[in-house]
Amino acid sequence: MSYLKIFENKTGIEKEIDDFLDQVSESGLLFNQGIEFYLSCDLDSFGRLLDQIVGTEHTADTLRRSIEDLVYRRTLIPESRGDVLRMIENMDSLLGKFKGAMWRLQIEGPEIKDFFFQDLQNLVELVVKAVEATTLSVRAYFKDINSVADHMHKVSFWESAADKIATQLQMKIFQCDDLSLCEQMQLRDLVLHIEDIANQAEDVTDSLAIYVIKRSL
Repeated sequence: MSYLKIFENKTGIEKEIDDFLDQVSESGLLFNQGIEFYLSCDLDSFGRLLDQIVGTEHTADTLRRSIEDLVYRRTLIPESRGDVLRMIENMDSLLGKFKGAMWRLQIEGPEIKDFFFQDLQNLVELVVKAVEATTLSVRAYFKDINSVADHMHKVSFWESAADKIATQLQMKIFQCDDLSLCEQMQLRDLVLHIEDIANQAEDVTDSLAIYVIKRSL
């Protein structure tokens, strides 16, 4: 199933949606690398990646506004308009959460003990995988709706795995006698913020499942 099944005419919107989803996917890659730089105390490289992810969000915002304009004015079959707009807004929010986690590290500068590194890296990897699977699911909604489920089930898998790692990491944080309560709570909040990205990715695909059913009726 192609773009023509949902759009009355193309007028470039399919490329803008692809470009927009590329920005979401790229933000996950930048976030993953940014965490690696932060943990290795390479703060100059971390700062450069933060600038890149901010630029990625600005590009995505510009594309989102253009897509919204095209959706309202020229291209979208009316009964699908609201679903598409909500999907685009929710994907933009995922990008914002990656940026928000990077800014949290930049502003607060928490000290992260090396015995937390592996769990934190695992959590970030799982969260990025959940968002990437969500991105692929949304692409499929427009291009090949029959393949949406091939990607969507992976989101729940990665989200569940991220939840387990986040719980394990929080237990380690509060069992660490070398941290003050304030430091424990600071790290706990960081872990919850990162975990919530996977939670939101799962929310996006839950909504997407409903949109798929609506298009099949």
